[in-house]
Amino acid sequence: MDYSKESVRHQATVKTEVAGELTLNYYEAAPAAGEAGETLGGGLPLVMLHGGGPGASAWSNFGRALPHFAARFRTLLVDQPGFGGSDKPPVVGNFYRFAADAVVALLDELGIERVHLLGNSLGGGTAMRLALSHPDRVGRLILMGPGGLSLNLFHADPTEGVQRLMDFGADPTREKLRAFISTMVVDQSLVTDELVEERFADATAPGAQEAMRSMGMSFWNPETAEDGMLWREAHRLRKHTLLTWGREDRVNPLDGAMVALKLIPRASLHVFPNCGHWAQIEAAEEFAEVATAFLARHRERSKP
Repeated sequence: MDYSKESVRHQATVKTEVAGELTLNYYEAAPAAGEAGETLGGGLPLVMLHGGGPGASAWSNFGRALPHFAARFRTLLVDQPGFGGSDKPPVVGNFYRFAADAVVALLDELGIERVHLLGNSLGGGTAMRLALSHPDRVGRLILMGPGGLSLNLFHADPTEGVQRLMDFGADPTREKLRAFISTMVVDQSLVTDELVEERFADATAPGAQEAMRSMGMSFWNPETAEDGMLWREAHRLRKHTLLTWGREDRVNPLDGAMVALKLIPRASLHVFPNCGHWAQIEAAEEFAEVATAFLARHRERSKP
């Protein structure tokens, strides 16, 4: 398979699968038979979980990173519930647990026993919850500025990025979406008119606004918010965990990594300079190299 950036979207397989009571959309690509990806990382597939901003989806977050990872691992980019082409039901309980259970149901449907997980922001929280609730289903974790695990020691809450996300939710305009996206990156040339239009279309698609509000309320409602405070459970995680952060992250700032780094027994931290919340885009080459090397150190074979 040709994994050039120009052709990968056409060659990745787009699929939907009933996962429990939900239908999830995902993209899948893998190394050709006999290539190194069949044994790299213990032979486990890699599931990538996107962030939660307006118009976010598996493809918008990780589409450009897929060529590198799919050349080495069977890789699945999953639209979390409420995003992209997946169902957009009301969230039951806290979103992280709701989405983690949906991902596990998807793995069950696909007959996949164990995976490595890579999650950005909201997807990092989902990955963390999945690893805590279903440790037997997870090999290694890569968390990029993860939600729930990030505990800001010096920055105010809500952070600048979260405040701009809330501003868009209250009044969804292209201008407010552009203001939000501008907090994602240091390099403002990445905030193109094409990107704004693509994300705006997804963010205002039928059901998208309602899903965003339901997701957001799961972190504000006192009955469900505490379940999303994953930093309180970080000491229970026994997986090898790579925390990755953009030094200039304005959504989940770098000081939020310190508690997780201290509490997770097998955690390490890699910081990308001159980089915001989208390390997989803004520091694409270095991110891919660091992430691949970390996953490759996993030697345990997946069970048949």
